[in-house]
Amino acid sequence: MTLKKSLLQSCLNIGLGLLTLFSVTVIFPSLTYSATTVPIAQPTSAPRQLVEQGRELYQVGRYQDAIAIWQQAAKAFEAEGAIIPQVSVLNYLSLAYQDLGGAELSRTALDRSLQLLQSQGKLNAQGLSLQGQALNSLGTLLAKTGQTQAAIETWMQAESAYKQASNQTGILGSRINQAQALRILGKHRRALSILSEMLPEIRNHPDAKLRAAGLRSLGIALQSIGYLRQSYEILDESLTISESTGSSNDRAATFLNIGNIARDLNESRFALEYYQEAAKLASNPLLQTQALLNQFSFRIEAQQNEEAIALLPQIQSKIASLPSGRQSIYLRVNFAQNLMRLVERDPKVLPTTTLPEIATSLGAAVQLARQLQDSTAEAYALDRLSQLYAQQGKTKEAQTLAQQALQIAQQTSSDELVARSAWQVGRLFKQEGKREDAIAAYKEALKALKALRSDLIAINSDIQFNFTKSVEPIHREFVDLLLQENSTQSDLKTAREVIEALQLAELDNFFQDACLDTNPVQIDQIDPTAAVIYPIILADRLEVILSIPDRPLRHYATKLPKAEIEKTLKQLYSSLNPDFSDQERLRYSQEVFNWLIQPAKADLQSQRIKTLVFIPDGFLRNIPMAALYDGKQYLIEQYAVVFSSGLQLLEPQTLRKEQLNVLTAGLTEARQGFSALPSVAIELKQIGLEVNGSKLLLDKQFTRTALKNQIEAKPFKVVHLATHGQFSSNPAETFLLTWDGRINVKELDELLQIRGKSEKDAIELLVLSACQTANGDLRATLGLAGVALRSGVRSTLATLWSVRDESTAELMIKFYQQLTRSPSGKADALRQAQLTLLRNPSYNHPFFWSPFVLVGNWL
Repeated sequence: MTLKKSLLQSCLNIGLGLLTLFSVTVIFPSLTYSATTVPIAQPTSAPRQLVEQGRELYQVGRYQDAIAIWQQAAKAFEAEGAIIPQVSVLNYLSLAYQDLGGAELSRTALDRSLQLLQSQGKLNAQGLSLQGQALNSLGTLLAKTGQTQAAIETWMQAESAYKQASNQTGILGSRINQAQALRILGKHRRALSILSEMLPEIRNHPDAKLRAAGLRSLGIALQSIGYLRQSYEILDESLTISESTGSSNDRAATFLNIGNIARDLNESRFALEYYQEAAKLASNPLLQTQALLNQFSFRIEAQQNEEAIALLPQIQSKIASLPSGRQSIYLRVNFAQNLMRLVERDPKVLPTTTLPEIATSLGAAVQLARQLQDSTAEAYALDRLSQLYAQQGKTKEAQTLAQQALQIAQQTSSDELVARSAWQVGRLFKQEGKREDAIAAYKEALKALKALRSDLIAINSDIQFNFTKSVEPIHREFVDLLLQENSTQSDLKTAREVIEALQLAELDNFFQDACLDTNPVQIDQIDPTAAVIYPIILADRLEVILSIPDRPLRHYATKLPKAEIEKTLKQLYSSLNPDFSDQERLRYSQEVFNWLIQPAKADLQSQRIKTLVFIPDGFLRNIPMAALYDGKQYLIEQYAVVFSSGLQLLEPQTLRKEQLNVLTAGLTEARQGFSALPSVAIELKQIGLEVNGSKLLLDKQFTRTALKNQIEAKPFKVVHLATHGQFSSNPAETFLLTWDGRINVKELDELLQIRGKSEKDAIELLVLSACQTANGDLRATLGLAGVALRSGVRSTLATLWSVRDESTAELMIKFYQQLTRSPSGKADALRQAQLTLLRNPSYNHPFFWSPFVLVGNWL
């Protein structure tokens, strides 16, 4: 394959992970299979020969033949009174029964195996290993029937037995199984933690097949949370080992996952090559079907309908002959869902004979799950069947199925499945006009999402939650439901909480992490002269929630389609370029003012509000609210303006001038292709004159190491960085320039956290002068908000676009003068600095003064 070099290069830009199948890869280290096909053994064969021949038959997929051979062996050992060999064969039988969907037969064999071991009293190392093997098999059975938490507990017991037997292979296999089960429950980070701890042991293990399987599990875990480069390297290592063992199925499984990485990185040709290679290599029918379905979904996403439809006969044939089991259920659901996508795009694209297959496939999945007593798989299949009926306009049937799915999901340990099922129930109730029932369902969905918070990062597959396709819509649909003409105070408070939860989820998604823990603070506890404005862009309107201290919440709306709202906002953004006419700019600016501020104007004046705190949504994040125009004045002429991602603030406190000290750092010379910033020297030296106890790192002195050392050495209240930089929705493209390189957003976060989040050591203000947000990037300001919140910095001052360094220097100097001479706080200091530029004929255009935004605490 020619993918390796190209894909590794693509992996330098970390993307989102894509899983293919909701499955558990179960390792049974004490079974080593041969790839040779052998004839069925004759009854006269010695029992130990029968065991080996059964294993060889099992390896090539002849499960029924293997069972027949092992049953003969078990009877022969029982007749001989050979307990330990009998236990071993019973364990093998349980595995084969499971593969054929015989859950009851498998459980009977395992119960007999464990009973025989118990009759032996204290077990030696061999007996303990067999006990571990039986418990491992039991865990697999529990996992296949949807009892995932019970499976984890059983695998922990297996691990304990293997430890007593000093069976390192068994210990590793049990831990890998636990990690895979945690992934099923959506606990991707816990799974990754377990596998990462095991990595040295996996790499040093003598069993090559276990090494390959363990590395593949780790690679999938890394992939699922978006660490694509690391995932590719681990999977490539697994592939190399699989090639040395000659295991075509192991190689096929790894090819599938590497193909998924290529797909995520938009390396379409390579992804398809790997899927096709996996299909050729796989002898396991489940793997073959999975590889074909990956090609099928790939073709659908690429809108290659003819190529997708050409795969149908082969997929239909494979699915019809699948063995019973959990993977078979999910493959059927996967197939049905992809057919639904084709129909949704163009109802005429499929032959009429194919359409009934969607319901048939899902119905078969439901029935198979019930036969296997697999609650999780049943709920999943019912949820998809509900979506099918809803797509066909059969709302009543869809509602019944969705409620069944939710009831079953609530009995499992899968918060992810609860969130998905509750969301479907809520949508259908909303569609029927049953508002209270819909609200209850959406609350259930959000409660489950909250429980899953640390594992909802960048997960994207048919059976995992993608942020933009699932997490965000749940929040927005719920807010849409809550904000109606007859909304109560309780509805408005819940809507506000939901929007703040969405902001927090977006930050988690941006940073690929969920380590931000904050406590909401009531606005009137922070500042009785500040009002909070929550603008929310919905499908058919712009909603605004207004929060004024000691007053009931209120909301107002502008009825416009989302596309028109976003078009106007983009026109306003573009018009702030001096090349546009003032008339055009003021027209757009006043229109947005009328949306956001005009309905609240009387309340703001009567309550003597001085500061407006915006919790912006969507493209509103890129709009400098200071430049909104009421027909006579800009908003900044009336109010101090602040951005926030919600009232998720550290304990607020005013920045007292007697405690003010500043660490300043910046570049004046051209570096790494970026232009010189000659006014930075004036800016930083003037700040040094205004603030006693400041420290300056200029040009060659401004390195990452020097910055780190200074932050560690002294608890500066303000860190001021005057350098080129960019904030983007991609953390890999969010950086600050230093003399010797770049500091990305996560590195900056780590640097700032050196001071900790205590009241004594916290950095009060981070100033990013000369940086900018990426052009037209809807989510770029998440980096601004995230750095402040995550690192313990109380607030951040930065710019939405690149401004001349001369005007920036003038604004910054005025800002520090106000900060040191006036007790009014950061927001008012910024306002006075902006007004200074507004009154300067050279810089009175909003282009120069409006892009400076304060994010976070404004005191």
